[in-house]
Amino acid sequence: MYKYRYKLKVNEADPGRAQFQERRMQAFKEIEARINNLYPLLDNAADETANYYKENPQSYAVVYGTDLILDLIKDIETILKGDE
Repeated sequence: MYKYRYKLKVNEADPGRAQFQERRMQAFKEIEARINNLYPLLDNAADETANYYKENPQSYAVVYGTDLILDLIKDIETILKGDE
């Protein structure tokens, strides 16, 4: 039945592909590290905003663009959930 005995070389090493995949996986580590670095920045921004509003109780000033930050976070969540 199988008289030609031809095998496809599916498992051949492809260094370009391996490097590409490794870079993609490293990107997740970088993203995680950068997100972790945001926590202290977020705390500082909240403190600065609270202090500003204590000093300027009548102010409507936007100290940090929280609406933009929330929109960007929602976009990231959408991408990671695969909804897009």
